[in-house]
Amino acid sequence: MITAAQRFNRTMLLASAPFVGMIVWIAFVSFTIQAPGIDYAAGGGASTLPNMAEAAAPTLDGLEDAAVIAKEISASMKKVSELYTKTNASMSAIMTTAKAQVSRPALIYDKRITHRLGTVSDSVTSTKLTAQLFRIKAQNFSGYALKVKLKAAGAMDMTLGKDTFGGSETTLAAVKRTGAIAGVNAGGFADSKGKRYPLSTTVVDGQYVSGFEASFNDLFFVGLNDRMELIGGKFSSKDQLDKLKPQFGASFVPVLRKNGVNLTIPDKWRTSPLRAPRTIVANYKDDQLLFLVIDGRNENGSSGATLEEIQLLLTRYGAIDAYNLDGGGSSTLVFKGNVVNSPSDGRMRPLATNFLFFK
Repeated sequence: MITAAQRFNRTMLLASAPFVGMIVWIAFVSFTIQAPGIDYAAGGGASTLPNMAEAAAPTLDGLEDAAVIAKEISASMKKVSELYTKTNASMSAIMTTAKAQVSRPALIYDKRITHRLGTVSDSVTSTKLTAQLFRIKAQNFSGYALKVKLKAAGAMDMTLGKDTFGGSETTLAAVKRTGAIAGVNAGGFADSKGKRYPLSTTVVDGQYVSGFEASFNDLFFVGLNDRMELIGGKFSSKDQLDKLKPQFGASFVPVLRKNGVNLTIPDKWRTSPLRAPRTIVANYKDDQLLFLVIDGRNENGSSGATLEEIQLLLTRYGAIDAYNLDGGGSSTLVFKGNVVNSPSDGRMRPLATNFLFFK
């Protein structure tokens, strides 16, 4: 198939060919003026001058013809230049239109999933990311949704508490310390000897914090790879996870949704607790991320959302994969320097890991 660029180049070649030929012809044709011999010794000096003018006339006529040809070539080349300029402008317009058509399906998809989330209550847009905040109001609970489109490396990261293995800090403290625009609590943790350690397999800056631990029971690993894509699931070996090139991530339980299908929730997590504050991370087919932070008064099972209700929300929102992060008093969402949800402890809980977003 001949492309538009190839068609344009052929047109320019055909248009230029006659003028190239003329230039070559002029280069090989020489115009010389030769004065006829004047025999002053024979005494005919004065009578020979008219003969010189007559002899030079054909040569001068040739020069005049060449000048006319040169003017015609110059005028024609000017027209070719104008044609090139117009054609180049047309090609640019065609490319702009083509790019718009290519991006249109993505814009339509984004508009559809955004509409499902409701009205944007706040947002941040930069060269690195677009983050949109939505309110969630259901029959039995309320909370927030954060939809994030990552555009460049460094737009999202995960940090250890105070950047120390065994350290802890609130999500707000982590946001302020790093200069992030937003933050969400990440994986689970275990306390030991006054320190708070991240639960199971944890990756920061592409490195395993305390080594790899094969998935057991309902534990999973979830994080981002080197292409800013959400990766997650159960992994039986380090090599299996390494193939996905994790850059950062944490562990918790259970997996809620895979490939657009809700998974069966293990009995243990179905009722223990029944209702609670929740934090969820999910993705869309265009690799945008969705975080849900659901509020509840406490962790005794009387307030908040069930995991089945979260799955219903994820189905309504059109999410592809989804993972349940640490909830209860850990559930915290910070946006533009403010804690937008209501942590159930009545104050923010110091955590071992937090997801952070940078503009």
